[in-house]
Order: sequence, then structure tokens, then C-alpha cells
Amino acid sequence: MSGFTFYFRFGWEHIISTDALDHQLFLTALLALYWWNEWKKILILVTAFTLGHSLTLALSVLDWIRIDSAWVEFLIPLSIVLTCLLNLRRFTPNTSQRITQYILAALFGLIHGMGFANNLRFILAKDESLATNLLAFNLGLEAGQIAIVLLLLALGFGVVKMLRVNRRDWSLFVSAASFGVALWITLQRIP
Repeated sequence: MSGFTFYFRFGWEHIISTDALDHQLFLTALLALYWWNEWKKILILVTAFTLGHSLTLALSVLDWIRIDSAWVEFLIPLSIVLTCLLNLRRFTPNTSQRITQYILAALFGLIHGMGFANNLRFILAKDESLATNLLAFNLGLEAGQIAIVLLLLALGFGVVKMLRVNRRDWSLFVSAASFGVALWITLQRIP
């Protein structure tokens, strides 16, 4: 298996695995206000998160920044709590709110990227191409996120259309449920 394939798969598994509840919960919170026909906005939102994640992952792997992992593990679920609170405050974001969401997704991606940096730092071999391997990892991560997004959108579509649940009620439920789980995780991780 080539290095590129290995790191792509590693990025994919990082987001798809059961150990990635924080990533999956963050995506769920991000998507709570969006509907399947807003796929371009969703793609921008998810990519903004990936770019932030990629930046701190690269900076951390290069050892240019290093933050106590206890604080990072606390800030990750806290970013989900804050996203959910923003969702509960507004159900149909206007253009300026969407831009704010894109910026926050990128900023929260910075935090989430630090969470996995220690694991990746140990896996990357010194003689391998760091840039290529990080690119492969992040492409795998983005592909996994898109798969989760499609699953979440399909679930939302099914609940709203087939079970005839009001879309606003579904958004409220998803945001509140994500908030509850993220708050519980945050309280467990207070440094």
C-alpha cells in the first residue's frame, strides 16, 4: 500500500470510526440548520472546518505549535456546545450568519486539528513526504466527512418527509440532542 493510500485511508477511518464521536457530533451540529438542497453551503461549511483542521494539524505535526492535550480535549466538545447554542438561537441563518458559521467552522476546525496531532505526529515517518501524507490524510478526512454529511442529510430527509416531522422541530431536536451530549462530554473533560 502506498503512503498516499495509507494516509488517505487513515484520514477516512479517523472520521468514520466510533472513536470520532466528537467529529461526528460536530458535523451533526453544523448541519442541524441545513437541508439537502443547500448542498453547496454545506460543502463550504464542511470544507471550512477541514481547512482549519488541516492547518493546525500541519502546524502541530511540524511542532510549531503545541497545546496541552487536556485543554484541547476540553475545547473540542465545548466548540460543539457553542455551535449548538448558536443553532438554538437562530433556525434559518441569513447571509451574514452563514459567513459567521463558515468562520466559526474554520476556527473550531483549528481546535479539532490539535486533538489528533499527537497521534499523527508519531505515525509520520521522518523520511516520508510530510506534505503529501498530510494532503492524503486531509483528503481522506474530507471524503469521510462528506459520507457522514450524506448520511445525516438522508436521515433528516427521511424523518421530515417520510415521518412528517416539522423541519424546524427536527433542527431543534438535533441541536438540543447534540448540545446535551457535547455538554456531558465537556463536563467530563474539564482540565
